[in-house]
Amino acid sequence: MNIVLLGAPGAGKGTQAAKLVDEFGTPHISTGDMLRAAVKEGTPLGKKAKSYMDAGDLVPDDVIIGLVEERLQDPDTEKGFILDGFPRTSAQAVALDAELSKLERPLDAALLIDVDPEVIVKRLTSRRMCKDCGYIGTAADKTCPKCGGEMYQRDDDNEATVRNRLDVYEKSTAPLIDYYRGCDLLVSIDGDRDPNVVYEDVKQALSL
Repeated sequence: MNIVLLGAPGAGKGTQAAKLVDEFGTPHISTGDMLRAAVKEGTPLGKKAKSYMDAGDLVPDDVIIGLVEERLQDPDTEKGFILDGFPRTSAQAVALDAELSKLERPLDAALLIDVDPEVIVKRLTSRRMCKDCGYIGTAADKTCPKCGGEMYQRDDDNEATVRNRLDVYEKSTAPLIDYYRGCDLLVSIDGDRDPNVVYEDVKQALSL
């Protein structure tokens, strides 16, 4: 199961990926998580990426492609992977195809979680994250329900940044939908429903 997850920021890609990981044990490769870890550790890559992420802009291709290529060399990805947050541009998709061709591990599907942009703005601006364990909740969570840690709003979850991220997504990433449709790999799921209902559709669409 080699899958690319598509959809705007906040569409629920991470939630669906986590369910697939729980049930099938497939490695979830989230470029967002990889970048945030690099920022937190203050690595040269992290410092370079932070200025772009804080503004809601895309991190340059060379930085992301290098990260992903490195990760795909790890042994745990040999039986499959779920790529989340990459590719985000047609150029990245072409680079990914080239890398997977070298590894002789082509994609099985590009899964699009489709959600209305205004629903996403509401969803993301009310999102909160635990400083200790990374749990993602809502503004209603005063403390983390998982570990009791402090909840905070990420810098990139304010409304102006969210709208900018959606604009960037439409301009740069939406063409990927046509790219993968042309490759006969696109599978589209309505993401504006209960996550468990969405997940059942995901499994059915991927014949799992």
